[in-house]
Amino acid sequence: MRLSLRVVLLAAATAGLLLAAPQVAFADEGAAAQDVAAATEAIEEDVPAAGEWSEEASAKLKLSEEKYDFQAEVSRLMDIIINSLYTNREIFLRELISNASDALDKIRFLALSDASILGEGKERDLEIRISFDEEERTVTIKDSGVGMTKEDLIQNLGTVAKSGTSQFVEAMASGADVGLIGQFGVGFYSVYLIADKVRVVSKHNEDEQNVWESTADGTFTVAEDPRGNTLGRGTEITLFLKEDASEYLNQDKLETLISRYSEFITFPIYLNKFKTETVEVPVEKEENISTGEDAEDEEAEDRELQMEDADEESEEDEEAATKTETIKRWFWVQVNQNSAIWTRDRSEITGEEYKNFYK
Repeated sequence: MRLSLRVVLLAAATAGLLLAAPQVAFADEGAAAQDVAAATEAIEEDVPAAGEWSEEASAKLKLSEEKYDFQAEVSRLMDIIINSLYTNREIFLRELISNASDALDKIRFLALSDASILGEGKERDLEIRISFDEEERTVTIKDSGVGMTKEDLIQNLGTVAKSGTSQFVEAMASGADVGLIGQFGVGFYSVYLIADKVRVVSKHNEDEQNVWESTADGTFTVAEDPRGNTLGRGTEITLFLKEDASEYLNQDKLETLISRYSEFITFPIYLNKFKTETVEVPVEKEENISTGEDAEDEEAEDRELQMEDADEESEEDEEAATKTETIKRWFWVQVNQNSAIWTRDRSEITGEEYKNFYK
């Protein structure tokens, strides 16, 4: 059984401990349930899908990055995942959503004793946002959780193997299923089932924003983010997809997977989706191409005469020169709709739901 901070918080909530900090807005589970009820409504917010990287920022990152070797057991684990023929690769999303939820649980727990930890404005919104970019072939998972310091990135994602690392490697050698990776506490590395490069950007309240990158070649790099603090607080994980992982750039598939793996997540999970619309746009006047100086002079005279004749034309006629184009309009939508199991009446919860929760 995999125990997480969510289980600890569940026990605390049962004992009434979470009610000790009424000044923290998110302690009101009733309000949270109302938010979830509106899950199917599109949210037209001016929230960026993912942090942008200019060529200049990428160049500065390369100059300042520090290179590290993965711990031997971590390298073995990654080799197993990369070379795995496991077909249920979608578990990467389950693990990243679970990790993001744990990070949000942690900052929420810390805020019970010091609400100022949450910061101001949007930083106070505890949420998970998932987006994709078809041109860049990336999927990005961002949370506003506790975040990681530079030392956290180095130790947690590479140089210090957790106790579950060797246990998972041994289990795989004995024929275990890759899908059990989360039970060993090393679910993050399942990203390499679908990605050949991973970038982790993280901002902790006690450190600058830092960037971790690896192509699973036995090494990883860490550097301070040259763009400064773009997250406010939290972690943003960008997966650069393998050629055979294009299915995860399909918004309908992503929405289905998010819905499946967020069944017991109490925090709102938003997906950046698009819809195509047909709009009217002005028609740009065609430029006539001529050759020879004489032809150019003649055309200039003709244009002057035409401009004089056009003085009588109405503005309505000018506005009528339009054409139709199909555009993509992006928006955020909350995907998870189910209330947390511990906020519902016992009579409403089935035995199957109990079993799934404690898996």
